[in-house]
Amino acid sequence: MKTLQVELGERSYPIYIGPGLLDDVQRLGKHIQGRQVLIVSNETVAPLYVESVKAALPQGLQVTDVTLPDGEQHKTLAVLEKIFDAALAENHNRSTTILALGGGVVGDMAGFAAASYQRGVNFIQLPTTLLAQVDSSVGGKTAVNHPLGKNMIGAFYQPQAVLIDTNVLTTLPPREYAAGLAEVIKYGLICDADFYQWLRTRRDALKSRDPKTLSEAIERSCAAKAQVVAADEREGGIRAILNLGHTFGHAIEAQQGYGNWLHGEAVAAGMVLAARLSAERGDITAGEVDALVEWLEYQNLPVAPPPDMTVEQWLAHMARDKKVIDGRLRLVLLRAIGDACVVDDVSTAALEAFLAPFCAC
Repeated sequence: MKTLQVELGERSYPIYIGPGLLDDVQRLGKHIQGRQVLIVSNETVAPLYVESVKAALPQGLQVTDVTLPDGEQHKTLAVLEKIFDAALAENHNRSTTILALGGGVVGDMAGFAAASYQRGVNFIQLPTTLLAQVDSSVGGKTAVNHPLGKNMIGAFYQPQAVLIDTNVLTTLPPREYAAGLAEVIKYGLICDADFYQWLRTRRDALKSRDPKTLSEAIERSCAAKAQVVAADEREGGIRAILNLGHTFGHAIEAQQGYGNWLHGEAVAAGMVLAARLSAERGDITAGEVDALVEWLEYQNLPVAPPPDMTVEQWLAHMARDKKVIDGRLRLVLLRAIGDACVVDDVSTAALEAFLAPFCAC
């Protein structure tokens, strides 16, 4: 088992990475302070892991579990109320601990519920997808979607701990696993060229889910994110680089309907667009873009946006991006492989011209 620390002063917390952590009674129990626990999961994950997590909890706790529908399309305020309903029905108080057992949707919703319930209760992330393990479970971003924009309603709220059980990845469907790899590759692109090359040379092992390679990839991804979050918890500056591909990707998800494209798939296509725009600006080479495209295709990830999106639809969704400040769109691009930056000098006209070749209309 490996342990990392997200350094945020009094809000600091550990990230544990290793096999069998969902069954680790001592490690899970040390982060539960009260006598009540609310397990939040979904219809896919609950039958696999809820009972084993209950068995791993210390004796004498009042344990409630709530099962949410599975899928990004259910990441809404209406479904969020199911968590509050369960907590209130069983008289959970301010000392309760919410366990987020699932992928990114469960983690975001359980975290937002924890931030809101009785003005804030403890929660622990137990991510069960690769994407959640390397990205959404770390950093304290919690939210639900709105029909007009992804993750527009939420809060920054840090967990007490993140327990990453690498054993759960053996049951992850291939499409979900590939979507998680997109976020792993992102970390190399934005801040660690050596990691990027390390991943490239191990792409076969990654695709086959070699345990040793995968564990190291998760650890290095989490370490990269922890370092960025520690430097900029609330995304006032450098943390924005974690959103490489996300401005384009979120537009794809919103326009296509949440859940039709997985988040990691949309990010993969978005990273290619960001790389192409970076190449147009003369910062990376066309060869580097081609190599990224070939690699993502090898991992069974999309490398182009849906062709039915119009320029007008792109611009409408991107105008609602959370990085927009005073009406000025900011994009995360690449100065080089392993060196991302935030730019605000891409005009609307330039963006229209860049997007037009990818649009049907």
